[in-house]
Amino acid sequence: MTADRQYQSVSYRPSELEHRYGPSVHILRDPLALSLLAKLCHRDVVQPEVSRLIVELYRMLVHEVVAAEFPRQRSSIPTRMIQYVPQGIYDGEVIAEHTQAVVVALARAGLLPSQVSYDFLNQVLSPQGVRQDHLALGRTLDKEGHVTGAGLYASKIGGPVEGAMMLIPDPMGATGSTVSRVLHHYRQEVVGTPAKVLAVHLIVTPEYLRHVTQNHPEVQVYALRLDRGLSDADVLDTVPGTHWDRERGLTDHQYIVPGGGGLGEVLNNSFV
Repeated sequence: MTADRQYQSVSYRPSELEHRYGPSVHILRDPLALSLLAKLCHRDVVQPEVSRLIVELYRMLVHEVVAAEFPRQRSSIPTRMIQYVPQGIYDGEVIAEHTQAVVVALARAGLLPSQVSYDFLNQVLSPQGVRQDHLALGRTLDKEGHVTGAGLYASKIGGPVEGAMMLIPDPMGATGSTVSRVLHHYRQEVVGTPAKVLAVHLIVTPEYLRHVTQNHPEVQVYALRLDRGLSDADVLDTVPGTHWDRERGLTDHQYIVPGGGGLGEVLNNSFV
């Protein structure tokens, strides 16, 4: 049987915002996702709508990440038509189902995004190769309330990460300290090197992107939106990254503007 050539190599890149942050940064250009994200961040939106929106948004995000970044394989898969004609076979590229994947669940804002990502991957990949790890982290503050980093208080990690696709679903990429703390812990305490590290966010700031691209150039960053709302008006008229040193998306207490507030607090109705 002759296979249809158009499916033998299926290249894919998401629609992305133009920027000058470098090739490891992927800010998606999706009007539907932006609409749902704007609703999620609205001051009047509370539970249970908050959780429903996060589920929808992370399914969109992980779809793009898997399609763009995960390994593929050539497969011949019989369809229901095989009982009638010998051509009833799909022959082409699909996501490689035996890809190993690790999803890092970060308490507390990252728990629901991680579960959504984990469930999604179990639909696409062989579940035996998909794992969810858990880390309890929190912001560390100085006496003035400024963020100084991220503290790790507990972890439950299920084994090595050698050759795995590692996803870090964290809704708000504000300073980059969380990603740094996660990667430091895995390098120091866990055997193996991931095939890829994929940081998956709803919103990122220029400050976050500077930290991650400079300190962790191996990380591929995916986000639905870039927030640099505290930048000067002339900077906001330029392609993101043109005046990176003048872009600002964080308040003095490291909250994102326009942002969505403390999403971990809103998710859990626990404002501490």
